[in-house]
Amino acid sequence: MRNSLGLLLRRGTVGVFSLASLWAPGGPATAAPAAPREAERVPFTQRYHALQHGGIVRAANSSITCRGTAPQRPPSSAPNAAAPAPAAPSAACTSARAGGAVANNDFDMFYIDVDSDPNTYNSSRAEVRLPRGSRVSHARLYWGGNLRVGEQKPPADNGRVLIAEPGGEYKAVLADSVVGHRVAHGADAYQASADVTRLVRASGSGAYTVAQVNVAMGRSAAGAWGGWTLMVAYEKKAEPLRHLAIWDGFDSLGAGRDRTVRLRGVKFPEKAEGRAGLVAYNGDRGRRGDTVTVAPGRGRAVALANGANPRDDVLNSTISEPGSRAAGRTPAYPNTLGYDSDVFDLGPVLRRGGDGLRFRLESRRDAAWVGALFIAVDAKR
Repeated sequence: MRNSLGLLLRRGTVGVFSLASLWAPGGPATAAPAAPREAERVPFTQRYHALQHGGIVRAANSSITCRGTAPQRPPSSAPNAAAPAPAAPSAACTSARAGGAVANNDFDMFYIDVDSDPNTYNSSRAEVRLPRGSRVSHARLYWGGNLRVGEQKPPADNGRVLIAEPGGEYKAVLADSVVGHRVAHGADAYQASADVTRLVRASGSGAYTVAQVNVAMGRSAAGAWGGWTLMVAYEKKAEPLRHLAIWDGFDSLGAGRDRTVRLRGVKFPEKAEGRAGLVAYNGDRGRRGDTVTVAPGRGRAVALANGANPRDDVLNSTISEPGSRAAGRTPAYPNTLGYDSDVFDLGPVLRRGGDGLRFRLESRRDAAWVGALFIAVDAKR
């Protein structure tokens, strides 16, 4: 880790106070918000819902990846430098990043750091692509990872990240709700989130950079993993009338630990169209048994899949859109080695209409974690 918390606080103070003032309900803030409460399990609840002409887009990326064994340069001798320099990726690591069916616990893992700022030890970038003429109605940033690998990161930093809008400088973002944080399955896992609506509304489309996601580097049986997702709901009169909704929580998956999320009050006609997005952690590519099924109310469940996610290996370390991997990421590794932010077509589920959706998430082999879900579903045809 190349920086002390004190340096980060000095660097991020302006951003913290300006964003706290910008987002605080009821008026300007006079002090930085207190650290949010933590809970081992956060039940899935609806975060946002709107019935409007528009949709939801998202940007996402991982914060950590594999590395080789030979450092490219010696570690800095600066007082704040605690982490070794990145190493040249081994052939196995290069193959993994390119999409090999391997897992994060197969590798020594190190931070992704795409910016040129010496005060950040991890950073990655992804594009928000809003339709021309649209208006942002809601935006929420989710981030999380594993704090225990070859090193143990302090959970006190779970509720803070840095974000830079397109062409902008870093601003500190503080979690504004309960942080899910649990030690289990050999991992020290967490997820936090914050409302960033005003920032994204003012900045619009383009590449957003998120830095200082609290994740641990190294190698362990649980593996290193972490990343972020920015969900953005928008309004555009030329698009169909849709239910736009975001749910979030924090819970583990694994043998005997399936999870069901019921989305009530979402009425849709026959032959409706729609999409669903999911954020999950520590899914391993090539380990079959991870499924996400969706049923329209009491109707027949359909297994979700897309071009990057087989039906029986949905939690497979991908950031994807229906039919392909998501574009506009830096770096754009096909295998994120433990971070999933995937979008699926709901057309086959919606054909007969209904008044609700039931998502069931199952991981028979992996010890995975689920954090957020969104839908954008036609309300009329």
